[in-house]
Amino acid sequence: MPRPAETIEPDWPAVPGVRALFTTREMGDAKSESARAALGERLPSPPAWLKQVHGIEVVDAGAISGGTPPDADASFASQRGVVCTIMTADCMPVLLAARDGSVVGAAHAGWRGLCAGVIERTVDRMGIPGAGLQAWLGPTIGPRVYEVGVEVRDAFLAHDASAASAFAPTRPGHWLLDLYAVARQRLAGCGIVSVSGGSHCTFSEADLFFSFRRDKAMQRMAACIWRV
Repeated sequence: MPRPAETIEPDWPAVPGVRALFTTREMGDAKSESARAALGERLPSPPAWLKQVHGIEVVDAGAISGGTPPDADASFASQRGVVCTIMTADCMPVLLAARDGSVVGAAHAGWRGLCAGVIERTVDRMGIPGAGLQAWLGPTIGPRVYEVGVEVRDAFLAHDASAASAFAPTRPGHWLLDLYAVARQRLAGCGIVSVSGGSHCTFSEADLFFSFRRDKAMQRMAACIWRV
């Protein structure tokens, strides 16, 4: 049997001058030196790492100059060769690109950040109307296994009652949450109609992905996007 690929590329309409990838467990933990060295061979410059805190802060990746990563959960870049990068292990990576290739962005969308508006904040910071953007929903924990409590459902419904369609009841006080469905709702609210991805499950596809909920470990994958 062939070994899994070390990276996955977004299955979205090609944009001239934009490249993106998502690492798999075959490359290793994105926090390790070996994986970062392997990743670096595929990138035009070192990744603009973030200290992710499950919030909605968005930074200009071009302003990150090494040292301590900024506390943020998304970044954007209009400069060529600047690599917007986030790490995930069940949370959803959302990659964004202007259709004309002028700006790119990456958001770390766990349920807290997604609920609080990290996608909307990233789109706003990119400075392009939603109709001029396209999005890719990278691997996240899937809707058949991601069980959450009533407090999570209540938080989403307090923002938008239509999010109820993304929840399926299980045992009392618990629901299965479709993060992909909520992300598509939020992207549509931003005017983004070109949305790709959303077919993987980090929990179920153990040969390809790390999963914090499955493994109770801290390994991470990396999602990267940049202009060339």
